[in-house]
Amino acid sequence: MTVGGATASSLNVTWSASTDNVGVTRYEVSRDNGTPTTATGTSFTATGLSPKTSYAFKVRACDAAGNCSAYSAPATGTTTDDTTPPTGDIRYAPYIDITMPTPSLAAAASATGVKNYTLAFALGDSSGCNPAWGGTIPIGDARIVNDVKALQAQGGQVIVASGGAMGPYLEHVCGSAAALAGAYKKVLDTVGTNHLDVDVEASIDIGKVNTALKQLQSERGTVVSYTLRVQGQDYGVDPFSLQILQDAAAKGLNVVVNPMLMNFGYTGNWGDAMIAAAQATLGQMKGVWPGKTDQQLRRMLGVTPMIGKNDTGMTTTQADARKLLSWANANHIAFVGFWSAARDNGGCPDGRVSPTCSGIAQSSYEFTNIFKGFTG
Repeated sequence: MTVGGATASSLNVTWSASTDNVGVTRYEVSRDNGTPTTATGTSFTATGLSPKTSYAFKVRACDAAGNCSAYSAPATGTTTDDTTPPTGDIRYAPYIDITMPTPSLAAAASATGVKNYTLAFALGDSSGCNPAWGGTIPIGDARIVNDVKALQAQGGQVIVASGGAMGPYLEHVCGSAAALAGAYKKVLDTVGTNHLDVDVEASIDIGKVNTALKQLQSERGTVVSYTLRVQGQDYGVDPFSLQILQDAAAKGLNVVVNPMLMNFGYTGNWGDAMIAAAQATLGQMKGVWPGKTDQQLRRMLGVTPMIGKNDTGMTTTQADARKLLSWANANHIAFVGFWSAARDNGGCPDGRVSPTCSGIAQSSYEFTNIFKGFTG
């Protein structure tokens, strides 16, 4: 039996299944020798706890007739300090690959005046359901945590992004909704934010992920966004992404819908195609949330293009960025981001696709400064 996944108000308790598992119908978990709580699986999240407090848990197995084993030996865990910040409002936050040492958050903020960034990506490490930056860098890495603190000292804030183009996804390696919620909380608490973006570029267990996100939102009011693949300029997000949103709506989960305006088939002008894809996504959202007004739906929409040369051939130019920005401002949408801050320079104006430059001729941080004009 182990106790982990500590936040300021919760602990995650896990244990091995009973060796006499044939007749076992439930487990009972007792906290500090109190009245037991029933669990059907082999994990349980204790919520409503006090910060910086130690708790002891023990578990027993019970059958349908009410016969229960003796309790296990107790296991203890301690909640963290109450560092959950107020939610606040983040309307513009370029993505930054935080596994790369440059540019630093503080340096980018100082150069541009843009003080909110989306940290990519929190993944599972080699042990499984334990978050790490890029799956390899410890979540409490001093360089990253100190950089975030320096940004926050300037009045900035971060969004934590999970998922992305690579794995292993926390959404895959965390076996239950409770464990996944615990992993999310660990990352959010480490960097002191209450904003989470789930970037879905692979299949996920939709019910498990939305249950974890709903728990997070119910417990601490976390702002949740889904960054999703686009099928085409007149289609909107792909069918699997639409299923994610339908399940979120059914569960009462509030989300910002953030289509990736990159790497999809199109005809005509690329700037117009990005806007068409965003408008098509709004049409899909109307079907998911039919009770909301058009204005309410627009306030649930984000857009995230890939600046410069995209992976599949199209190029987002400065003119395309200004066209998209104008549309975003006119429609008063919820959020603008882009991939990525490290690419926002003219270091390779030869058309290549690179993680460290845009592939086009541009000045340093030119796209950051263009999209800084987003007024929400």
